[in-house]
Amino acid sequence: GRRSQLLEGLPATSTVEENSAAGVSVYNFNVTVSPLASEGLAILPTIVNSNPLTEAFDIESKGGLEFRVITTGNPVLDYETMPKSFDLQIFVEDTTGRTDLNILTIQVIDKNEHPVFRGNMALQTVTIYVLERTPPGRIYQVDAADPENAKLKYSLLPATVPFSIRESGAIFSTKEFDYEKDPHCYFLNVTVADPDGLNLTRTVNINIININDESPYFTTKQRIYRIPEEQSPGTIVANITAKDPDDEDSPSRLFYSIQSSDRRFSINPATGVLQVTGRIDRDALPLRLHPNISLIVRVEDSPSGGHASEMEITIIIDDVNDNPPECNPSAFRKEANENTAPGTCLVDLRNYCNDIDVDPSNNQFIFTGLSGFGSNNFALESTVSGRLVMTGTIDLENPADPGVEVYTLTVRVQDIAHPNYSSKYSFYISFDNIIYIYIRIKPVNEFFPVFRNLSYVFSVSEITKVGSSIGRVHAIDKDWPPNVITYSIVAGAGTRDYTNIFWISPTEGDVKILARLDYETTQKHIFTVQASDQEKSTTASVTVNVLEENDEEPVCSPNFFSLQIPVNLAVGTNINGFRIECQDRDSDPRSFHYFINEGTVSQHFTFSPSAGSNTSHLILASRFDYESGLDTKWIYSLRVHITDDNLVSARDKTTHLIKTGTVTLSIRVIPNPTTATTTTPGFTVVTKRENLYSPSAWYVPFAISAGGVLLLGLLGYLGLLLLRARPARFHFTFCVPSQTMTKVNTVFDGEARDPVTGRMYEFNTRSGARRWKKSNEPLQPMLAMQVMSSATENKGQGVHRAEAPSKKEPSEKRKDLTAATKPAAKPSAGQSETPGQAGLRFQKKKEESEDRGLSSPPP
Repeated sequence: GRRSQLLEGLPATSTVEENSAAGVSVYNFNVTVSPLASEGLAILPTIVNSNPLTEAFDIESKGGLEFRVITTGNPVLDYETMPKSFDLQIFVEDTTGRTDLNILTIQVIDKNEHPVFRGNMALQTVTIYVLERTPPGRIYQVDAADPENAKLKYSLLPATVPFSIRESGAIFSTKEFDYEKDPHCYFLNVTVADPDGLNLTRTVNINIININDESPYFTTKQRIYRIPEEQSPGTIVANITAKDPDDEDSPSRLFYSIQSSDRRFSINPATGVLQVTGRIDRDALPLRLHPNISLIVRVEDSPSGGHASEMEITIIIDDVNDNPPECNPSAFRKEANENTAPGTCLVDLRNYCNDIDVDPSNNQFIFTGLSGFGSNNFALESTVSGRLVMTGTIDLENPADPGVEVYTLTVRVQDIAHPNYSSKYSFYISFDNIIYIYIRIKPVNEFFPVFRNLSYVFSVSEITKVGSSIGRVHAIDKDWPPNVITYSIVAGAGTRDYTNIFWISPTEGDVKILARLDYETTQKHIFTVQASDQEKSTTASVTVNVLEENDEEPVCSPNFFSLQIPVNLAVGTNINGFRIECQDRDSDPRSFHYFINEGTVSQHFTFSPSAGSNTSHLILASRFDYESGLDTKWIYSLRVHITDDNLVSARDKTTHLIKTGTVTLSIRVIPNPTTATTTTPGFTVVTKRENLYSPSAWYVPFAISAGGVLLLGLLGYLGLLLLRARPARFHFTFCVPSQTMTKVNTVFDGEARDPVTGRMYEFNTRSGARRWKKSNEPLQPMLAMQVMSSATENKGQGVHRAEAPSKKEPSEKRKDLTAATKPAAKPSAGQSETPGQAGLRFQKKKEESEDRGLSSPPP
């Protein structure tokens, strides 16, 4: 025929709610015919095809040329399991042969549906049998689902029954039943409701079973049963009944069982209801050859022992069209990086699935029902293509993200044609014929490790043992799962003597020392540590402050020395001008303490000062007495101990670290010689005395200044008293003695003792001239001052005093003064002055120079 525009209002799009009853109007349209078509329409508007195929819609006339599309109710439209849209091809032809074909698109609208029970409760009222004396516990699991996958709430009525139901739908008994006292049967109304209040109620019967020991017999006469294949688990095949003669008219308390090992069937032990529990495939062996299944049913009046009866029944399996879509392989394993862009395709199920039905109307299938934990991050691109794509971005570090590395999704693939055989695909775990796929989210290293502190400061004693831990650094990585962080030292951990003085644990971050720390060499160490996750790294600064400890021993010079002294050396004499000078890298010069630990027989020797200075002199403390036998040793070995605890209080010495240095001295005592020695001594010890300022004696100038101020104040006060007193006359008499001067270069102004012979000799400090001193000559007061030559090189290390001359009696002083004030006779030509006269003139000349204000005598 000729194609014309006969259908008014088409093509068009309309909507209809799911679960609409039969006869619901979906869309109205008109048909326009030619004036030549006097007889109207040859072919009424008819749905000639639909995409996808369906019989859910039909066209009925409203009268005249008005028509409407209505629902047929077969099948009932289901938004969750059926296609969401249908394209209907509507054809019409008038009596003149003109035709028109247009499409009406109908979109199914989702509607909140009542929850539905599954399993036995979906088919019938469930009866539960509970033995008396059974402890409280779970007795039944209610299985219900919401078409919109909403969370369901279970409730139980009446509230007075001794049963409860949990959020999971499990029914629990709350007491132990007594058949003789309690009711024998309970009727429970189990209600399941969705969040919008839509609910569904089913009744559960709970029978309390009494204990019985009578032998039962079968009352069921039928022995052969017929069922179709692929029945869902829970389908009732037969109701086997028996009776116990001992129960009389009351219900028998019997127990049913199947003796054969066939897992495809089970029987309720209390009711004898025979149910399907496993898949029954007529097309698989051995049912393909022998479709009959024989079962031996046994009934007992006790769970164990007692009397029993057996009966054989035969079940014939009828074949049906049971070829659902199948997918191969049986497992899909896919990986995707976190933060994968939405729209990325993970797997195309269409490439792996097939329907072996020969009829094209039966081998078309679609993919629906994507569900599972985290399914909101995925979607099916379309029900036909089967492409699974990402819809959101998964960030493992985001606290709002569940942080799942492997997601489990469920997709249903089903035939478009009726009946709908389905097969589930689990993307994580499969049991029996379930195909599973792993979708693993691979973490991406996005963040650098971060130290908790930008820098670390550790304070460590310099005496800390090598290998000790001095602190710990710690870094975190925000990546999830956390990366393994490795610590290392990248810069600055060495010294001049050691390449690496510090070590860090690669896994824990503990910092340890590899070499001994020395405050006197380096007070602070700064180095850089690095935290790395194998791809990214960061650094932090570590400062190690070395704390000072008293770990250095005093070092003295000389540390070994040999001395020779005469046996008659005067007490208090600095032996051979010997002194030791000590240094300690970590102690004050005033912290030294000197004592002799060995070889101190009769306590002949001591050091002065014994403490408070870094220099000390060896002094003869007591004379030798060999004649009386008190002394017998002529060679002394002294071990001098120098400690650095002089400034430490007695209370702190128990905890303070004290270091000790040692000096070894060998002293040989020379006896008085029996023969005169005419040779010149091998060496000369010159002792010189100087008063030098020591920085450690800071109090000396302070005391002198304070004393001067007091003296000036006293003199001023005395002057004031003299002015107030009566005037008096004063007579002053000056006696100026006559002095005879000699040349300075002839004066022997120094004395010393020969260490070999023990005799005293005089010397001139300028020319070096020497002569033996007469034994009857007195020791000159000025010449008795002996000075060490080494003292001038010490530059203020201490004040040293030589042995002072002994005090004379007052009468002897007056004699010496008279002799000193008398003019000395001038020596004749060729006669030299005596040393005493020369020394006396030198002394007087010095006194005259001091009267004239000179600091030293003229040359």
